[in-house]
Formats: sequence, structure tokens, C-alpha cells
Amino acid sequence: METSYTIEDKELLQKVGERIRHFRIEAGLSQEKLSFECNLDRTYIGSVERGERNIAIINLNKLAKALNVSISELLEMEI
Repeated sequence: METSYTIEDKELLQKVGERIRHFRIEAGLSQEKLSFECNLDRTYIGSVERGERNIAIINLNKLAKALNVSISELLEMEI
């Protein structure tokens, strides 16, 4: 069953993905290296960065740790 998101939901997912991409690039990591660091699949990282996934809190925490930032920094954005 496919989940339908509102336009606002999709925009939020894209903003979170952009923040993750920003910190990944700032850290000098490829998607592959980041996926290794946080034990998530590279294709999952890509889909999160594109705003295609509603990321779970546990995975958000894994990404934050691998990027050496807090979860709140990843989510710090204008909504």
C-alpha cells in the first residue's frame, strides 16, 4: 500500500533530505561512505536525500552520529 503525502509533507521530507546532503558534503563523505559509517544502504541514503523516504528516528540518529551533528541540527530549518 502506497502512502500518500500532502504537498507540505513532501516539502518537509525534501528539506530534511537537503539538510542531510548538506552535512554529508560538508563532512566530505560520499553517499557510499556515509552508508558504511551508519550501517544503512547507499540507495536508502540517496532516497532520503531526495525526500522520497519518511525517515525513521532511529535512522535519523544513525545519520546524525555518522555526520557528527545532533538530530536537532539536522532538523533545524524553516518549515
